[in-house]
Amino acid sequence: MEEVPHDCPGTGSDQAGQGAACQGCPNQRLCASGVGAAPDPAVEEIKEKMKTVKHKILVLSGKGGVGKSTFSAHLAHALAEDENTQVALLDIDICGPSIPKIMGLEGEQFLEDNLGVMSVGFLLSSPDDAVIWRGPKKNGMIKQFLRDVDWGEVDYLIVDTPPGTSDEHLSAVQYLAAAHIDGAVVITTPQEVSLQDVRKEINFCHKVKVPVIGVVENMSGFICPKCKKESQIFPPTTGGAEVMCQDLKIPLLGKVPLDPHIGKSCDEGRSFLIDAPDSPATLAYRSIIQRIQEFCRLHQPKEENLISP
Repeated sequence: MEEVPHDCPGTGSDQAGQGAACQGCPNQRLCASGVGAAPDPAVEEIKEKMKTVKHKILVLSGKGGVGKSTFSAHLAHALAEDENTQVALLDIDICGPSIPKIMGLEGEQFLEDNLGVMSVGFLLSSPDDAVIWRGPKKNGMIKQFLRDVDWGEVDYLIVDTPPGTSDEHLSAVQYLAAAHIDGAVVITTPQEVSLQDVRKEINFCHKVKVPVIGVVENMSGFICPKCKKESQIFPPTTGGAEVMCQDLKIPLLGKVPLDPHIGKSCDEGRSFLIDAPDSPATLAYRSIIQRIQEFCRLHQPKEENLISP
């Protein structure tokens, strides 16, 4: 994964894509595309569309394979357990859309009456088809998802992103910025090889002015279901997410232990929270999700700020 330059001016700066620090950055062309050009009308169109969406949450990870999409899916499942809460899950992992499989959807966009899902996976003739697109086409797909999908009245829009800090992330942030993003939940595992990339992800959030709701440490130990003894499958050699969050002064939302049933539930398209209600992992998930809800309530903008004069 490419690192965001230390002196990155940020996507909202007049120097975006043009500053000295931008030279050699893989995102330079995308950032520069908005400089000196007419604003993309889609930004205002998306802002108007998003007036009916109360909360918008990005789920990010620095590295793949840390359980980001699994967390996104179970965040959606948990929020939708309240039948009065309308939830939408948008999968913008264009090249690796796993949300349809995890949610148990085959060509359908609604799992429950109050839980809708959109993914490029629904547009493929086969789940084995490769999506081989350059940045502009990915950008256009994300624009279409945000602008043209009839989201309706939604309490929570959860955006599941690919690993890293590339085109998809910049597009989502730029198109949603005017509509207010509540913040980002960053997923990691305990080992330093994951934390190293997560620090870059958090740096990205600061650069593009997306609040960090907090960090979730996935695969945080394994609790034997028989003897209840905990083992560290992925040892936190540098202190894990807890020490990293202390250093960066951001919240650690919680730690989710390994449970083999999580993978099984995802492969079968079922909610692990329902399948294993007493698992330590389920209890951790629910505690983390409650903290996310509390963050959104505390940081909800005043209604008048969401409406154009």
